Amino acid sequence: MNRGVLSSFLTFIFASAAGWALGQSGTGPVGNFEGHQDVGTVLHPGSTSYDTARQTYTLTGSGENMWFGRDDFQFAWKKMSGDVAISADIAFVGAKGNNHRKAVLMIRQTLDGNSPAVDIARHGDGLTSLQFRDSAAADDHEVQSNVVGPKRVRLEKRGDYFYAFVSGAYGSLQPSGASTKLVLNGPFYVGIGVSAHDKDASETAVFSNVKVESLDNANAEKPVLYSTLETVPIASADRRVTYVARAHFEAPNWSRDGSYFLFNQDGGIYRLAVNGGEPARISTDPQVKCNNDHGISPDGTMLAISDSTETGKSMVYTLPIGGGTPKNITPTGPSYWHGWSPDGGTLAFVGQRGDNFDIYSIPVSGGEEKRLTTAPGLDDGPEFSPDGQWIYFNSERTGHMQIWRMHPDGSEQEQVIADEMNDWFPHISPDGKWMTFVAFEKGVTGHPPDKDVSLNVMSLADKKVKVLAKLFGGQGTNNVPSWSPDSTKVAFVSYEYLTSGSRE
Repeated sequence: MNRGVLSSFLTFIFASAAGWALGQSGTGPVGNFEGHQDVGTVLHPGSTSYDTARQTYTLTGSGENMWFGRDDFQFAWKKMSGDVAISADIAFVGAKGNNHRKAVLMIRQTLDGNSPAVDIARHGDGLTSLQFRDSAAADDHEVQSNVVGPKRVRLEKRGDYFYAFVSGAYGSLQPSGASTKLVLNGPFYVGIGVSAHDKDASETAVFSNVKVESLDNANAEKPVLYSTLETVPIASADRRVTYVARAHFEAPNWSRDGSYFLFNQDGGIYRLAVNGGEPARISTDPQVKCNNDHGISPDGTMLAISDSTETGKSMVYTLPIGGGTPKNITPTGPSYWHGWSPDGGTLAFVGQRGDNFDIYSIPVSGGEEKRLTTAPGLDDGPEFSPDGQWIYFNSERTGHMQIWRMHPDGSEQEQVIADEMNDWFPHISPDGKWMTFVAFEKGVTGHPPDKDVSLNVMSLADKKVKVLAKLFGGQGTNNVPSWSPDSTKVAFVSYEYLTSGSRE
């Protein structure tokens, strides 16, 4: 062998050895992933390399964004089916770059840029979101975590549901409260990715302690319920987690000054700051069996609750907003509060008298109740419009639950919505322009928990409806008034049943 041939041969050997030691940046297998490539449109080719000694992946990606109807990014992937999970520590390289650059853990149907997909995205400024596109080329939406810049994140697919986890103050992974339902047909692509959020730039992130696994549910322990208080702007429908807990809580009210929420849990009423933290129980003693029908007076000084402590049947009480001894307003039960007139003088409630549930009103000081509806079947969810001209409610008088309205004296009852869904709990925005409601699927009776539902908003001007959120919930999601004072956002509760599995 001559020197030139020997030199070329040695160069090839050393280069190959270095490639195996320091990683590969081609388009084939890398580390534990089957392939990697640029997805979508990028002006600067990306790369993926794997450090076998440190067991870290370094991805450099260009791309304008991972949002709207397409993704532009560098992606390392493997094909999988069934229930899966992917976890990793994520760190960006360098402090500069677009604040919205994204490093993601992703599960997507295809390698097309507009593919249906779900990911947990760690942004350059620390924002961490569950992002999802539920059909090809559809706009992305997100659920923002209330944890900023978590070191470790995890994405789980269980059936058609996807769940996001983030590392908390003590470093262990905890449910972020963000989840979505999206049907992917196997096989699909599971992996890690980077997008610069700038078509003219490239950004780099390091993924360490990467774990990709199939989830075996055969021996899984009994799932545990988690509740999440979320808010959603009606303009964008991009949700944000305020509070998540391993507990069952329901029905957020938004305070009149916009600074806190109220919700019910374990028979009590709790107050939570809008920026999160820990909730504090409001004293309602001796009424300690409050349900999810409660609300705040127009001037913000009083609270109406529905409680069954006294007789075993729910009755309506009022008390100071900061807590105190409740005053019984409806001595007959069951009665469930739902609305407060704008002038503060009248309460609207649902009462069962005999075999029928109907809408009633009563002076806030107590006195004689007035029956407003007499149609056969269930009438529920009465709420005054901000101008006091209407009471909106839901009724099954047409054969399934729909939204209706009437004047406060019960006159001129008219249907507001006519669709095939079962629509519950109309809530009118403070500016009188919008109405939210919860839609259960066709065939669902009542408003049970543990159902796939949508939180919808309708323009009262033209009656056009759009979906704000698709979620797992139902009972407890949005039973009571929950608009922000400026009429831009709505608060609601979603639910998850989770097992710890092999989660770190």
